[in-house]
Amino acid sequence: MPIDLPRLATFFHWFAEHECDDEPLYQALCHVVADQPALLELLAGAEREQQRPNLWLAAVHDLLLSGATHPLQAYYASLGGTRAPDAALAGCLVDFVSQHREALRACMATRTTQTNEIGRCAVFWPALQAIARRSGKPRLALLDFGCSAGLNLGVDDYRYDTGDGVAAGDVGVPMLPCRLVGPLRPAPADVQIVQRLGIDPAPVNVNDEVAVRWLRACLWPSNVARITRFDQAIAIARQRAWPVRREADCTAAIAPWLASLPTDVQPVLLNSWVLSYFEPAALQRHIHTVTALVREHGLMWLSAEGPELHIGPVVPPAPFEEGVQAQRGSLWTLCFRDGHEARFELLARSHPHGRWMEWLDSTTAR
Repeated sequence: MPIDLPRLATFFHWFAEHECDDEPLYQALCHVVADQPALLELLAGAEREQQRPNLWLAAVHDLLLSGATHPLQAYYASLGGTRAPDAALAGCLVDFVSQHREALRACMATRTTQTNEIGRCAVFWPALQAIARRSGKPRLALLDFGCSAGLNLGVDDYRYDTGDGVAAGDVGVPMLPCRLVGPLRPAPADVQIVQRLGIDPAPVNVNDEVAVRWLRACLWPSNVARITRFDQAIAIARQRAWPVRREADCTAAIAPWLASLPTDVQPVLLNSWVLSYFEPAALQRHIHTVTALVREHGLMWLSAEGPELHIGPVVPPAPFEEGVQAQRGSLWTLCFRDGHEARFELLARSHPHGRWMEWLDSTTAR
C-alpha cells in the first residue's frame, strides 16, 4: 500500500502525546519511530486504515512475547522488565528491528489491531441491569456484535469494585475496578443471561495460543494488572466455551438470531468500539437495520462507542468531573422501543476501558 511518511510521522508524535499518557514506554517508542523513516516504512504493507501506531507497537510486542530474546524486553513489564525508557532505548529498538525486520513487516502486513477489553464490562453489567429494569424482563439473551474472542459474554462471571462494595462473580475471577463519578449511581436489578452469542467477521479462537498472544500483544505492556485480567478472562472463556460464530455480514445475522429466541426473554444487542470500522454508508445501513429491529421486535440495542460515533440524537451533558475527558471516553447509548418508535437515551459515559463511569440515566439510578 502507498505510505505517506510525513503524515505517519505526525501521527506517531500525536499518538505519543495524546494516547500514551499512561504508557511511558509507548510514548517514548512512538517518538523514536516518528523520527526514523526506516522504522515507519515497516507499515508500508499494511492496509491504509491499519497504518497506525497501535499496529506497529503490537507487532513488536507480539514478537517479544513469542520468545524473541533481545535487550529490548528489559523495557517491557509484560515480560518481566523493569527498565524505564532512557537514552539507550532508541538504539535498542533500532537493533531489534534490524534483526527482525522481515518478521515485523510480515506481521504488520497480515495483522489488524484487535482487543477484547473486559474492563468495559464494569459499565456493561449495570447497563444490563438497567435494561432488565426497563423491560421488566430479568431473563436476557445477549448478542455481542463484533465480539473478538467473546470475553464480554462473561460479564456475569467477573467481579466489580466501584468503591461501594464488590458485585458479581466468584473469588479468583477478574476483578474490574471502576471509579464512579457524578451524583447518580446505577440501581441494581436481578439479571439472568439465559442465552449468549458472539459474532464477528474474524473471531478469535480462545484455544489458539498464537491468536490469543496477538490479543495480548495489543494491550499496553506496562499495565500488568490489565494483562492479568485478560489472561483470567481467557481461562474462563476456555472453560465456559461460549458460542462465538464467524459471520461475513454481522448486521444480517441479527434478525435470524432474534427469530430463534423464546418469547419470554429480552434480546440485547451490544457493540463496544466496533462501529468506527464501518464505512459511512455501511454504518447508516446498520443503524437503519437495527432501529427497525428495535421497533418491530423489541430488541434493546446497547452501543458503547467514542463520542464522535455517538448513536442517536441525544446530546451528552458536560462531564460532571473536571478530570473526566469526555472527548476520549465512551458513550453508552440505549435504543429501545417506545410505542411504535425507536427511542435513544444515554445511560452512561465512561473511560474507554471502564476505569471510571458517570451514570447519566436518572430513571435507573438509585
